[in-house]
Amino acid sequence: MLRETALVFAAFVVFAGATTVNQCDTEIPFEDSSQISVADCDKPTCILKQGTTAKIEIKLVPNRDIESLFNEVSGILFNVPVPFIGVDGTDACENIYNTDGSKAGCPLKKGVEYVYKNSFPVLTFYPRVALVVHYALREGNDRLICFEIPAKITK
Repeated sequence: MLRETALVFAAFVVFAGATTVNQCDTEIPFEDSSQISVADCDKPTCILKQGTTAKIEIKLVPNRDIESLFNEVSGILFNVPVPFIGVDGTDACENIYNTDGSKAGCPLKKGVEYVYKNSFPVLTFYPRVALVVHYALREGNDRLICFEIPAKITK
């Protein structure tokens, strides 16, 4: 199992609402429910409509210097992770901003607040199913932040 690295952060996903967001590998919600929220998701299951774009924003304050970050994004169907094409495995550094909105990129410095912003298409060929969206930012094999959101892909 990969070693998880703690990251001191306040996070929210610009998707607002009352969506249940759990820490990865557990069914334990984040202690602060405002850390992560999902836009247009005012119910416990987030509705992702085919042909639309999902947007995410996370505020981060690393507890150590971070050299590089990669996205790990998948839909978990029947306990099988299916990568989100065009997002999973991509460089997350290009999505890191300073709190004033200017581009920061990597490396990230310990104790400095950053904002991660990203969006990804919900492609029309994605099956219309209930799933769990798995979202993580990784440096090598270390997960810096990881969460899962119950979702349903609809037409």
